[in-house]
Amino acid sequence: MSRISAVKASLEKSLYDESRIWTKYLASLEKKTGVDRLYVFLGITGFIALYLVFGIGQQLVSNVFGFLYPAYCSMKALESPKKEDDTKWLTYWVVCAVFTIVEFFSDYILCWFPVYWLFKCIFYMWLMAPIENNGSLILYRRIIRPYFLRYHHKVDQFISSAHDAAVKVAASSLLTEKQD
Repeated sequence: MSRISAVKASLEKSLYDESRIWTKYLASLEKKTGVDRLYVFLGITGFIALYLVFGIGQQLVSNVFGFLYPAYCSMKALESPKKEDDTKWLTYWVVCAVFTIVEFFSDYILCWFPVYWLFKCIFYMWLMAPIENNGSLILYRRIIRPYFLRYHHKVDQFISSAHDAAVKVAASSLLTEKQD
């Protein structure tokens, strides 16, 4: 029960945080309806969840959650003088890139399940959750980083070899053009 109370307290803190973009909209809805903003937020979340299961255009809604909002936050982070927010959103994009590659191979199977888009949005939200150890940090530290540290030298060598080969091909094609 204390875990649920902690999540509720964290959510309420976020819903009243003036630096968040949604705070003023939730405050306006709270004032107009007389319903506490926590319940307004939960109602909106429930509606979106049902829409992601039964609605049309779930992929678009999922992409808005997974790409549009994080892109906006990333741009804000780039414009701020703090480095921590840059690192947070860069980590998110690295994990999203890996997830997108993995998803490519499983998408044809998973997209047939009615709750796929809902779970994908929940996954995106977990990746970007405004907590210290959100999903992107957990996945990066436990899965992606160890593989990166193990194989990045080989990838660097491969990229360097591919670059050298591309330069040779470009140089040889320029030579043949000049000779013609």
